[in-house]
Amino acid sequence: MSFEGKPMERRLAAILAADVVGYSRLTRADEEGTIAAFGEVRSTLIEPRLREHRGRTFKLMGDGLLVEFASAVDAVNAAVAIQRALVEWNRSLPQERGMVFRIGINLGDVVVGGDDIHGDGVNVAARLEGIASPGGICIAEAVYEQVRDRVRLSFRDLGNRSVKNIDRPLRVWFWHPDANATAEHTVPAKASEPTSGQPSIAVLPFDNMSGDQEQSYFSDGISEDIITEISRIPGLMVISRNSTFTYKGKATKAQEVCRDLGVRYLLEGSVRKAGDRVRITAQLIDGGSGGHIWAERYDRGLSDVFAVQDDVTERIVRALEVNLVDRHRGRSARVETDNPEAYDCVLRGREQYRLFSKAGNTAARRLYGRAIELDPSYAAAYAGLSETYMNDWFHGEPDALDRAFDLAQSAKSLDPSLPLVYEALTGAHLFKRQHAQAIGAAEQWIEIEPGNAEAYANLAGVLHFAGEPERVEGLIEKAKRLNPYYPFYYTLYVGQACFTMHQFQQALTAIKRSIAHNPESLPAQFYLAACAGQLGEDTVAREAMGEVWRISPDFSYEHVWNMAAYRRADDLDLLIDGLQKAGLAMQGPRIL
Repeated sequence: MSFEGKPMERRLAAILAADVVGYSRLTRADEEGTIAAFGEVRSTLIEPRLREHRGRTFKLMGDGLLVEFASAVDAVNAAVAIQRALVEWNRSLPQERGMVFRIGINLGDVVVGGDDIHGDGVNVAARLEGIASPGGICIAEAVYEQVRDRVRLSFRDLGNRSVKNIDRPLRVWFWHPDANATAEHTVPAKASEPTSGQPSIAVLPFDNMSGDQEQSYFSDGISEDIITEISRIPGLMVISRNSTFTYKGKATKAQEVCRDLGVRYLLEGSVRKAGDRVRITAQLIDGGSGGHIWAERYDRGLSDVFAVQDDVTERIVRALEVNLVDRHRGRSARVETDNPEAYDCVLRGREQYRLFSKAGNTAARRLYGRAIELDPSYAAAYAGLSETYMNDWFHGEPDALDRAFDLAQSAKSLDPSLPLVYEALTGAHLFKRQHAQAIGAAEQWIEIEPGNAEAYANLAGVLHFAGEPERVEGLIEKAKRLNPYYPFYYTLYVGQACFTMHQFQQALTAIKRSIAHNPESLPAQFYLAACAGQLGEDTVAREAMGEVWRISPDFSYEHVWNMAAYRRADDLDLLIDGLQKAGLAMQGPRIL
């Protein structure tokens, strides 16, 4: 086996999986406070105890983390130290604002690729974390055998437990600081309803039942395509993949997921791919009662995958009795490609592109190119290829923007109903300074896919640059409702719009919140510097510029001009003026 051309290393390791209980509820109540509290808990409470017990954090997941230990004893001691420290941390806080974790620990064989770790050892740890009650720790039998005579703790035997996507029962042991705590917490009988009266649904990532973890790209792709299909339905609110995929690999309960995401219905399922055949199961669940509305199994050839997705979408529409069903039924079925290998390449390319790495982008380009060789009329492959060139342009390759634009246009000529076409065109038009066309592409995306959070967020980002910043916040609020686990740039767009409207204090607050999500964002850091410069907050401005130069040592006016695609010269001048006040020296001619 290899990882991006490098041999994979196998080793035995203790894996600790930790997750914040009710993180989405906490962020809805107080987003800024929750992000700050989580960051503080990680830096001052969790990481010191992990270092003390020789743990290495190899993955952060927004509201959780995965940690590797060479010793099961170290892993358990670290977990206990963290949970006990959190009890003290939460004593001074109201109960509804407490930062509470669940932890699972497994000892097993793992596969190391680069800085990341994969394999059954990691998956089982994640399942054990899902079993634990808030504040508690669940460990595998193998861990218990290592620690039973080496730590002064009393673990409770939960017996064998069957968990999602693991083909064997797990013997589980449980510990909690409160000796009277139960192993599993209860879920409210009725899930929270969304604030609007429209039907609402979340699609969980379908389980990969192929027996090969490397096939997960396929089950993820099926899930995402179903989300895309039902997002086209007017009158139905669909939670974004970015939010639902945070539940991937976790033991979940339908009613709890529906409550956290604020939806009434949940779709879950599984995919088993073998050769040129695929079995897809899907079931629709009522989040209020937990009861099944319908369930179906499809055994098809890979060339029929699109027909299966259309059928699942139609079943959802009928079950939820969405308005305008007749309009939805009237649309023609999708036929994106009749070449199963081309479809497979696009799914693999999508997975590689979303690694957001240079190697991933290169691999995605090769896979999309292969899909086009197999089917020269496959629009999704051209649109995906366009996005790889946009990524190159953002990393300083000037000719890549024209290539991205041409590929997006080719995709549109092949399938003008494909949402990804307009995602690609929006960015290409914007950075070519074709603002009216960028707005038109983003609005067309919304018209085709009215349930997609990214469509609204992209329109918001374009409008800020196009001289309509007052429209940004309303669009971002809509995007947040569709994507509760929203990315950092949602709040960045709000901050940028406030900055353009000379609302510098509001801008500063929003941009700081964005940076708390992603401190490596170059635009967030230089907008923070400009905002602080305009407010005369010299210390904040200098610190932000220090971060700008850390991320991009050769940062200059040309970077600003490339990224800040303003239509109005006054908006660009305001940004440049703020950066000059923050300490950015302007050298060379200004290219306008």
